[in-house]
Amino acid sequence: MNTRYEFLKRIVSAVVVTAFLVPGLFAQDAVPSPPKDAKLFAVSYGDKINRQKAPPRTITIPNVGEYTVLKGDFHIHTIFSDGRVMPQDRVNEAVDNGLDVISITDHLGSRGQFKLTEDQNIAYTVAKPEADKKKLILVHGTEISGNTMPPGHLNALFITDANAIAPAAAAKDWKKALAVAAEQGAFIQWNHPGWVSNGGGLKKDEPMYFSDFHEEARLKGHLHGIEVFANSACLYHPIAHDWCNEKDLAVMTNTDIHPSELERFGPQNPRRQITLILAKERTLESVKEAMFAKRTIGWAADMVFGRDPWIEQLFRACVEIKKTETGLTLRNLSDIPCVIEVDGKTSELPPQGAVEIGPAKKLIVANWFVGAFKPMEITP
Repeated sequence: MNTRYEFLKRIVSAVVVTAFLVPGLFAQDAVPSPPKDAKLFAVSYGDKINRQKAPPRTITIPNVGEYTVLKGDFHIHTIFSDGRVMPQDRVNEAVDNGLDVISITDHLGSRGQFKLTEDQNIAYTVAKPEADKKKLILVHGTEISGNTMPPGHLNALFITDANAIAPAAAAKDWKKALAVAAEQGAFIQWNHPGWVSNGGGLKKDEPMYFSDFHEEARLKGHLHGIEVFANSACLYHPIAHDWCNEKDLAVMTNTDIHPSELERFGPQNPRRQITLILAKERTLESVKEAMFAKRTIGWAADMVFGRDPWIEQLFRACVEIKKTETGLTLRNLSDIPCVIEVDGKTSELPPQGAVEIGPAKKLIVANWFVGAFKPMEITP
């Protein structure tokens, strides 16, 4: 008993002495002595209280030949429809997430919580100065939506005036709304084709289909892309990938985010939805040219969705393949994860990582898809 007591006594004494000699050990900082006349002034304790902001996320993706790979999200909402975030905050969230380009696509005819104006361009107008300041490319966009639309919602991107589209949308004349948007040079995408609205769209458990309405819009040049992975519910639509291949439409992957980025995904979530744009330059005009040329690839939940030839070209830019005496060395030069399958054996190739595999005449990239549940195949 005495020995144990003496041991504990020495430990307590050592802790007390240490705390006395090193006063900052058990406190972040000693309370400073106030300077003379300090009570006359405000004293900032911001450095003690404010959250230490992490640097913006850096997403490393090598160039694909002559093209720069830009990271974007083309389906975002603010308080000017049914979102819960100011337009300027969407800009800063995008910058924090390493994005290069976004489009705020508030619903036409809806001012949400903010009803002081009927201007349908208000979110773009408010966000543009902040985007210019932060060097973020901001695409002028809007969402044409309604429960009676057969079926689904569509985003019009690269528009010039949402107010001109609004009357047709309010009259539920969706064909005219798309025509007006197309006259403005809009890129039009079909949003979350598997989403079920209240009173419209697909019925519960009804299979997705490419309707006559969408085919008519496509033939008129009023439909250019489909969201293969989208919506705040993180919905994956495999059949939409096949539609993009069959109908020559761009593959899109967006968030359709309504709450804050932090609330929905957490800080700098590497699995959030992103559309990759293979652009000639980092400009609005180049983004538009690339999207109309269908040089788009989706990335979400550690999966990649694309069309030939761009998805294979992206993979070969990202992954360096070298032959060795025992097989192959694969080195990932990007932040996009890869899952490599050879003869039924799976190996993970993490971002900025490397993996050794045996000899192979064909690689299956199990998490990179060129169609509905169809993984990409690569010849080393």
